[in-house]
Amino acid sequence: MLRITDARTGEPTDATPARRGLTRVEAHVPRPDTTGLRVLLVADVLVRALEISGTPVWTVLTGTEGRAELRARATALGIRPFEDERDSGSGLGEAQVLRVCAPESGAADSAGEDDGAGRDETASGLRVEVAPADADSGVADDDERASALRLALLACPRREPLRLDEAALTDAEDTLRRWRGAVATWATRPSGPIPDPVRQQLRAAWEDDLDVPAVLAVLRKVETSGTVPDGARFETYAYADRLLGLELTRDIGRETLA
Repeated sequence: MLRITDARTGEPTDATPARRGLTRVEAHVPRPDTTGLRVLLVADVLVRALEISGTPVWTVLTGTEGRAELRARATALGIRPFEDERDSGSGLGEAQVLRVCAPESGAADSAGEDDGAGRDETASGLRVEVAPADADSGVADDDERASALRLALLACPRREPLRLDEAALTDAEDTLRRWRGAVATWATRPSGPIPDPVRQQLRAAWEDDLDVPAVLAVLRKVETSGTVPDGARFETYAYADRLLGLELTRDIGRETLA
């Protein structure tokens, strides 16, 4: 079961509601900068983790200036669309609320301010904090390298401040190129199930406070493992990509077609 550390209490809490019902994930993004993009990306991965566990999710984007710019950058990064905020309260019967925000947003909410949609942000729900992110000029604006940017943002624990430079983006590009090439090769081998220990390691990683760097570490171990068959490696990477959204299976068949 996915457990998230509530930034208000510092305590791990079940992200999945005790009673079956809808979970609302709110991404609070004041500005379309690199920090805002990181907040929205964490919210996207959180939604993916909930959906893998079978939890129905409603996604909402709140508090954004430059919303059109943010949506364009988010689309390039493979972030699925979030609805605009609306004054619906709990009308849809959600059983859980998860609010993803940067620390400065959390500071404002902790005072009990209204979120602009008629709801008191302190009334209920878990607060998922994401540390600020910055990027060297041009690093975060190249749509052709968006997948590498997504990986570079995911590779750092979300509660640690992050500065992206050209070296980090190049390293992420190299990793993606290698993994996609390997997955395309493994796809031509006889299929095999994900080894139970590997599946358990993946689930344990992302269910422990959405520890995406630990998920990536599992993939690195599988990549160089001498005991996991190629077909099982393929299934492992395809399964993990349901969470990561890195299009790791994108190059399957490309060499054959070429």
